[in-house]
Amino acid sequence: MAWFKKQKTTETEPAKRTKLSEGMWLKCNHCREIIYRKEVERNNKVCPKCDYHFPISVLDRIALLTDLGTFTEWDTELAPQDPLSFQDTKSYKSRVKAHQEKTGRKDAILTGEGKINSQRVVFCVFDFSFMGGSMGSVVGEKICRAIDRALETKLPVILVTTSGGARMQEGILSLMQMAKTSAAVAKLGEAKLPFICLLADPTFGGVTASVAMLGDVIIAEPKALIGFAGPRVIEQTIKQQLPDQFQRAEFLLEHGMIDMIVERKQLKETLSTLVGHF
Repeated sequence: MAWFKKQKTTETEPAKRTKLSEGMWLKCNHCREIIYRKEVERNNKVCPKCDYHFPISVLDRIALLTDLGTFTEWDTELAPQDPLSFQDTKSYKSRVKAHQEKTGRKDAILTGEGKINSQRVVFCVFDFSFMGGSMGSVVGEKICRAIDRALETKLPVILVTTSGGARMQEGILSLMQMAKTSAAVAKLGEAKLPFICLLADPTFGGVTASVAMLGDVIIAEPKALIGFAGPRVIEQTIKQQLPDQFQRAEFLLEHGMIDMIVERKQLKETLSTLVGHF
């Protein structure tokens, strides 16, 4: 008879690990810290560590700025053509179609009329998720049509930009939108109607070089990148190191390129005050 008897142990299954759903964490584009996504969403898509304002969708922007249920969209049927039969790694037509399916809209801007604290306003809001918010012939046409309606109804215009610049797949037709939209804004000035620009991250290229910087008041969100060419291109061209925070909203405010920086939670009240003042 054995002195010791081996106890039979029932093997317990290892504790199941809690499966974290993907996308619970994100990295801030400015401070590079890893932050909890829900905390950012509760904070109006603003980084709680450095106050960087993350890009938001067009519909979120409209919901943020307008009174509930007051926004009416215009010119939803306008869609881009392919005048150059442009082809890079894929054809321009197929690229446009893919972005139309992805975003559910025809092009990179939404225009319409809404109310801010019961004050009627014309809105033009760029959509960066549609080909980087690039300005082609449809974007220019929709801005001009919106301004024409504002002139007819004597309403102020608010332009919200987030764009990589002109859409080069349309060549000179895209570049001509810079002059076309600038001429339309000049009509607002002649009619003494306010034109307010809100520059979100990022705003670059031909959009910055034209309509985005023509506002009677130019507002930027904190730490938004705003410029014409990117900093790397500039450094390679001038062979000099650029200052810290170059092209950030705070740098532009310090050098007189914009009028004010407004946090997202205060944007609606600030725009309402400006519209009421004008």
